[in-house]
Amino acid sequence: MNKIDYTEKIKYHYRPKKGWINDPNGLVYFKGYYHVFYQHAPDYEAPWKQPMHWGHARTKDFLNWEELPVALTPGDKYDGGGCWSGTAIVKDEKLYLFYAAITGVSTAAVAVSEDGINFKKYEGNPVIATYPPDGGPDFRDPAVCKIDGQYYCVMASGNPEDRAGKLLLYKSDDLFNWDYVGVMSRWENCKYTECPSFMEAEDSMCLLTASVCPHKGNHYFTVMYGIFEDGKFTVKYSGEVDKGPDQYAGQVFRDHLNRNLLITWIPGWEYAGVYEKDIGCMSVPRELKISNGRITAFPVEEVRHLLKDSDPAVERTEKGFIIHRSGREPVVYQGKLDDIKILRDGYIIEVFVNGGEKVYSALL
Repeated sequence: MNKIDYTEKIKYHYRPKKGWINDPNGLVYFKGYYHVFYQHAPDYEAPWKQPMHWGHARTKDFLNWEELPVALTPGDKYDGGGCWSGTAIVKDEKLYLFYAAITGVSTAAVAVSEDGINFKKYEGNPVIATYPPDGGPDFRDPAVCKIDGQYYCVMASGNPEDRAGKLLLYKSDDLFNWDYVGVMSRWENCKYTECPSFMEAEDSMCLLTASVCPHKGNHYFTVMYGIFEDGKFTVKYSGEVDKGPDQYAGQVFRDHLNRNLLITWIPGWEYAGVYEKDIGCMSVPRELKISNGRITAFPVEEVRHLLKDSDPAVERTEKGFIIHRSGREPVVYQGKLDDIKILRDGYIIEVFVNGGEKVYSALL
């Protein structure tokens, strides 16, 4: 793998001034700002040298970012092994962060803030103390939402006995006391699922996403629109929107403008610890929509002025295009190509095909 010039400045993809960054967490609009939290090692440029923290940034326009103090620091008896991925929800003008609290076991914990900057962990943590028989030791990444007046939490898990990846559903009236409902979704021949998102969407549907780890093959990120009824989710539309190859662990949230926004982690685990400074960052936000029966992901309006029709790294061909990368295999697209839009930011490129029917996120 050739060395990337990580000193080349990126302007529009958020990354911290120092330290490791991976999964986007707790995406939310709160008190006039979009808040982006993320898995973070503040003192190291590679993962697993210290337990995971929650880094924190905010923006009003997805162009200018303000890095804020670390939001969650591990060290309590239930999260000494790290504050792992999770989501955020606003209730009574307070911001609640739900996260996977890791010690020898994985649980779900919550922290609360009135200003969106300073967070206090709930004294009664963990709020979900163990996995049910349907799950297994891979039990993490709480996705919390409110649907029809009821709070729900989706936990990602897997079950070694039946070799299925699962999303497990809980419900609550107050965000602190949770009752197990059952298996919401499952994938056969999988180790586990991770990093889910769940929320109300348009046309009386709900939106569910998850990263899925099969026993054979690569992890993949699936986006699903469907009907949520009696604790079960029935898929009507689904798709693997971002084809990578350099992204992972997307999270979706619904903002105050009723947009379903996806942010993903670039570049994924392949580049962990390869460079002197971590080169990870957040993607630009993509708005999810259903168009002609297909799920599309296209940059939000705030960043669309950055899109171009061409780039030196992208070669148009008779059958599609090729993204050329230094010292690595090119990314080849073959298929219908009615339109192509490209966002280039330093060594990062995001290519949107046919209005976002397919997205390719890559390091050059």
